[in-house]
Amino acid sequence: MKTVPTDFPSPMDRLRWVLKALRAPDGCPWDREQTLASIQPCLQEECYELLSAMVGDDLENHREELGDVLLQVLFQADIREDRGEFSFDDVVNALADKLIRRHPHVFGAVDAKDTEAVLRNWERIKQTEHKAPKASALDGVPAALPALLKAQRTQHKAAKVGFDWKDAAGPDAKLDEEIAELRAAIRSGDAQAIEEEYGDVLFSLVNLARHLHVDAESALRAATEKFSRRFRAVEARVKAEGRDMKALSLEELDAVWDAVKAEAKA
Repeated sequence: MKTVPTDFPSPMDRLRWVLKALRAPDGCPWDREQTLASIQPCLQEECYELLSAMVGDDLENHREELGDVLLQVLFQADIREDRGEFSFDDVVNALADKLIRRHPHVFGAVDAKDTEAVLRNWERIKQTEHKAPKASALDGVPAALPALLKAQRTQHKAAKVGFDWKDAAGPDAKLDEEIAELRAAIRSGDAQAIEEEYGDVLFSLVNLARHLHVDAESALRAATEKFSRRFRAVEARVKAEGRDMKALSLEELDAVWDAVKAEAKA
């Protein structure tokens, strides 16, 4: 059994010692076996759990989820360090250097009086940091982004080089066109065509949202949360009436849904 020292210089030093102990030859078999590929799903899951914790009032849960994401960062850096590639200290120092470099209005003589000026400076400096020229304006969109967010980022980058509608009328008309094509695919019964045209409709909806200054990810999340609240209210009402959801017809469930919806708007 390992004895945990009590004289660490800082909490971070204590955490890093614990991780090293877990990944040591006499440590935890699971931690020793992990690779960058195997822990990727862990990072994705932890990030989503942190996003959920951020919008709640549970401070203990928020603190815990921040720690879980920090663990994923440390874990990846430790794997790289074992390979002799870079360490966690290298990550921290590179981040500090980048923040100083990209904030010349704070750490230098550049003037930036508002957020718009700050963002312009940030993008200008960021462009000078690229070691190789971009092959495409779309370079830099992470491949592993969730589909909706990836669509937003892709459209934004294309728009920055002028490939964009001048106003919302363009994507609005395009949405009608794509919906018509989806309906034609549905009538054809071609499964592959249906999936492709359905994707085009979703992509067009994201484009329209961007021109309406609506964040598609946030809008869909809010709609899903609204559905969940009303569905739970329907469940509660049906249960309170001594009835079973599965025994009710769709028409009966719709009637309860409409009642719950009316009360929510009252």
